[in-house]
Amino acid sequence: MVADLCLKLHPKDTVSILAGRADTGDTPLGFGVPLDKPVTRGHKIANTDIPEGGGILKFGQLIGYATRDIKAGEHVHVHNCTFGDHGRDYEIGADLETAKAGIPAVVPRTFMGYRRADGSAGTRNYIAICGTVNCSATVIRRAADIINHSGILDNYPHVDGVAAFAHGTGCGMANSGPGFDNLQRVLWGYATHPNVGAALFVGLGCEQMQLARMREIHGEMDESRFFMMTIQENGGTQRSIDKIVDHIKELLPKVDEARRVEIPVSELKLALQCGGSDGFSGITANPALGIASDLLVGMGGTVVLSETPEIYGAEQLLLRRAASKEVAEKLLARIKWWEEYTEANHGSMDNNPSPGNKQGGLTTILEKSLGAVAKAGSTPLMDVLEYGEQIREKGLLFMDTPGYDPVSATGQIAGGAQILCFTTGRGSAFGSKPTPTVKVATNSALFASMPDDMDLNCGDILSDGADLHKKGEELLDYLIATASGQKTKSEALGLGDNEFVPWQVGATM
Repeated sequence: MVADLCLKLHPKDTVSILAGRADTGDTPLGFGVPLDKPVTRGHKIANTDIPEGGGILKFGQLIGYATRDIKAGEHVHVHNCTFGDHGRDYEIGADLETAKAGIPAVVPRTFMGYRRADGSAGTRNYIAICGTVNCSATVIRRAADIINHSGILDNYPHVDGVAAFAHGTGCGMANSGPGFDNLQRVLWGYATHPNVGAALFVGLGCEQMQLARMREIHGEMDESRFFMMTIQENGGTQRSIDKIVDHIKELLPKVDEARRVEIPVSELKLALQCGGSDGFSGITANPALGIASDLLVGMGGTVVLSETPEIYGAEQLLLRRAASKEVAEKLLARIKWWEEYTEANHGSMDNNPSPGNKQGGLTTILEKSLGAVAKAGSTPLMDVLEYGEQIREKGLLFMDTPGYDPVSATGQIAGGAQILCFTTGRGSAFGSKPTPTVKVATNSALFASMPDDMDLNCGDILSDGADLHKKGEELLDYLIATASGQKTKSEALGLGDNEFVPWQVGATM
C-alpha cells in the first residue's frame, strides 16, 4: 500500500517523516523514486538528493551526515546517516526577548493539594522510609510491605501509602564530592518532599552516609515529621522491621489528618520526561507537552527539563533563550562535563539513542535531542540546577541528569517536583513515588496496545487531525486533575518504589 502521509515539517528539511507505511515497490506521496524495501512508520525519507558527507536536516536542524549518496525518496536511517559534530556557534540570548514576549497570558487556576506546615504544596500524602545505605534496603522494603498489605491503610483514606526508597549505595564511596552530594541531596529531598507527610530515615549505623552528617548539612529537623534509626542500635533486622512497623502505626493517625485545599497552580513544579521515544515523539506528544509547559509557566508555575545527554545537539535551542549569560555558562559547563565523562568511560554521546529508539525511527542523538527539547516549550530558560538541587526559581528550568529515566526522574523529584509527565512512543512501564507520573503516548497504536499503562493519547494529532494546541490544553487539564488527586495508570499498577535510583558518580571502594 502507499504511505498514508509523509510529513515535511520545515522548509529546510532534507527528510520527511513517514506517518503510514510503504510496502515494497510503492512510492511515498510526493516523491518519484520507488522504495525497494518496506519503510516503517516513524522513519525518514529523503526529500531531495543528499550527497555523501552532506548534512541531513529535520525540524530545520542538523541531525547527522550522509555516509553515501542518498536519492530522493530513499529511506534515511543508520545504514546511510551517521552522527557528527553539530557546530558550536552559539548565539546566547538571541531569542530571549521573543521568548519573554511569547509567555502566554493565561487565566490563573487552582488545584486541590496539601498545604504543608512549611508552606509548600503537595499533590500526594505518603509516609516515606528512606534507606541511607543498601544495607537497610531489605528492612525498609519488608516494613513497607507489611503496612501496605495489612489492610490498616483502609482506616486512613487520606494516606496514599508507605513508600520504601531503597538504593544500591550509601557506603564504599567517598565522603565528599559529586557522588556523596548527589545521594544526600536525593535522600533529603525525598524526606522533605511536599508529597510526604512524614519520613523515617533507616541506616545500618556504620555506613558512609551518616545520619548525623546529614543533620549537620541540613540543620535540625522537625521531629514531628522526621525520624531516624539504625539497624545496629535496634538490635538487628527483625527488631528493626518490627520497630518501623510500630512507629508507622503511631504516625498514621497524624498523617491522615491532612486534607486537600485549594492551591494556586502557580505552585506546581512539573518534571518533564520522555523514554522509549520514536519518530513521532518530536511531532505529537513532546510538542503538546511543550504547549502545556508554556501554559503552566504563563500561570506562574515551574517546569523542569532534564537528561543532559538527551539535549545534546539541541542545546543551542535553550541557549538562545537563556535568561542570562550565567545561566548559559552553567548549561555549557554541564555539556562539557558530559563530553569528558563519556570519553573517559570509553563511550560516546551518540551511545543514545537506544536500540528501541532506532527501531522507532530515531537515528542519532542529534535527532532525538530535538524532540526531547520540544517538551520544554518556548519560554526563557531561567536556571540550570545540579542533580537533585532544590527548585527555587519559577518558569523553565534545566536539571543536569543522566538520560536514564529512573535516575533522571529521581533527581527531579528530589528537587521538589510534585508531578511528572512522561512521553513515550515505544511504550513504558515507568512510575514514580511520591510524585505521580502521567504517561502520554505519541501514537495511537501504542495507546491501544498498552491501555493499562498509558494515561493520555497524542497520536490522534496525526491519526485524527486533533489540534496540537488543544491537545496541549487537554494535557494540562489532565495534569491539574492528577495534582488534585486523580490516580494515574502507574499508581493503579503500584509502580514507583523500584524506580527510585539515585545517580551514582565516582568510584565504588
